[in-house]
Amino acid sequence: MTTDTTSQPSGHGPLRRLVGSAIGLLQTRLELVGIELAEEKERLMGVLFLGLAAMMLATMAFISLTVLVAIAFWDTYRWQSLAAITALYAAGGIACALKARTRLRNAPIVFEATLAEIEKDRELFRGKP
Repeated sequence: MTTDTTSQPSGHGPLRRLVGSAIGLLQTRLELVGIELAEEKERLMGVLFLGLAAMMLATMAFISLTVLVAIAFWDTYRWQSLAAITALYAAGGIACALKARTRLRNAPIVFEATLAEIEKDRELFRGKP
């Protein structure tokens, strides 16, 4: 009489397949998170570079404009011209700050696709079509 000690109990096969499927599903979702994170990082780096370049060039243009206005009105309206250009710069700065705040408030959800896939998975496990 030989007993086969290598045979698996019948209940472990489906359980192992279920655990394997769950691990595979988790791996896929983590890969999706990684891809979305890399895309967001690349997008932010591009925006940051362009923003810094724009700030540098705009600063040089504002300095040149200030010098030009100061020289042009130095003899007649020096204080008024400098006050007007300062008010213009302040209004532009406030407008940019308000626009930036609006964009930050209306920013899309970073991991939107991943969250949608996880929600689909949850609905699948709940048995909803």
